[in-house]
Amino acid sequence: MIENWPVPTAAAAVVRADGTVAGAHGPTGRRFPLASVTKPLAAYAVLVAYEEGAVELDEPAGPEGSTVRHLLAHTSGLAFDEHRVMAEPGTRRIYSNAGFEVLGDHVAKATDIPFAEYVRQAVLEPLGMTDTTLDGSPAKDGVSTVDDLVRFAAEVQAPRLLDARTVLAAMSVVHPGLTGILPGYGHQRPNDWGLGFEIRGSKSPHWTGASSSPRTFGHFGQSGTFLWIDPDAGWAGGNGRGGACVALTDRAFGPWAIEAWPPFTDAVLAELRAS
Repeated sequence: MIENWPVPTAAAAVVRADGTVAGAHGPTGRRFPLASVTKPLAAYAVLVAYEEGAVELDEPAGPEGSTVRHLLAHTSGLAFDEHRVMAEPGTRRIYSNAGFEVLGDHVAKATDIPFAEYVRQAVLEPLGMTDTTLDGSPAKDGVSTVDDLVRFAAEVQAPRLLDARTVLAAMSVVHPGLTGILPGYGHQRPNDWGLGFEIRGSKSPHWTGASSSPRTFGHFGQSGTFLWIDPDAGWAGGNGRGGACVALTDRAFGPWAIEAWPPFTDAVLAELRAS
């Protein structure tokens, strides 16, 4: 199915909850710009900083009244791409690149380590993600490969760098019931989000599949990239549940992706159930 995507190059892989790769396609070692798929990597580094005691989730960060938790969950009130306050913290879900940039600066100040270097030391190096870099904004300037993101998806499903309870918090809704815009998909009621991860919930339309569980979480990027993890994806051949999919392309997100990604995800989930 991915062979029919109208893109010059696409690479993808599926990884089960036990870390085994269920299938792969295309140049999985090629580096692609991640765009906003950078955010889950940045968020994971922030959570490492939290577990190391460098920051607290409820300490002040960003606009007055905002915290690290607010910034991770896009409820700080900051605008999309401007350091301008548009709402009281915790009252609206305003997707914000600026918020992640503030978050990176906050962690860098707390640790006395540039945030890109902190991401490398805290996440990339321990997971063997040697082809992944962050040179610029922690909201959107990561570059990686499918092979590296498979390692990250395996980590999130069976955490070694973080306590499993921290990952559970990251995939749980922060400030339930808040509405907001999901870029590319319009107004969502509610627009569920965890700590750096978007949560599918009851959103419609959505970039995942019709058969994706409401607990599915992850992120997509405007560079034509996505990473989803579905804790309820069943697979017959193993003792566990759950699965993840990574897809990277070199064509910007647009109508082609809105049309192609959901049926692809449904096919992946069907294959996981049958494997």
